[in-house]
Amino acid sequence: MHISSRGVYALQAIFDLASQRTDEPVTIASIAKRQGIPKKFLELILSSLKQGGFVESHRGAGGGYHLARLPESITVGEVLRFVDGSPQKKKGSRRETPFTELWRNVDKGVAGLVDGANFAALVRNWAEKQKTYVQDWDI
Repeated sequence: MHISSRGVYALQAIFDLASQRTDEPVTIASIAKRQGIPKKFLELILSSLKQGGFVESHRGAGGGYHLARLPESITVGEVLRFVDGSPQKKKGSRRETPFTELWRNVDKGVAGLVDGANFAALVRNWAEKQKTYVQDWDI
C-alpha cells in the first residue's frame, strides 16, 4: 500500500481535529503549526475532506474546522481510500506475475488493519503513550 504525502497529511489533520477537546472550530494555522503541514497544502486537503464528509467548516473570526462525525466512526482506511484512491483500481492495469496473489493478500491485510483503526482509538492510545513517556534529560 502506497500512502501519498497528501494521505499522510489528511490523516494528521483528522487526528489533530479528533484530539481537540473543545467544540470550538480549529483554525488551519493551528493545525498546520502542530502537525508541521504546509498551510496552503492543508487548505486544499481540508477542502477535499469537507467534500468527503469528514470535516465541516465555519467562516468568520471564530471560524475553522471540526470533525463532521464522531472520531469513533472515522477509520484510517476510509480516509486513505478517499484521499489516495483504492489500491485495486491503481493495480488493475498491471499484468499477472508470480507475486500478484501475494501482493493482493498484503493489500487485504493492510486494509484490515487500517479499516480497524478509528481516530478515537488512535487519540486514546497516543495520549496513553504520552503519559508514560519519560524524557531522557542529560545534565
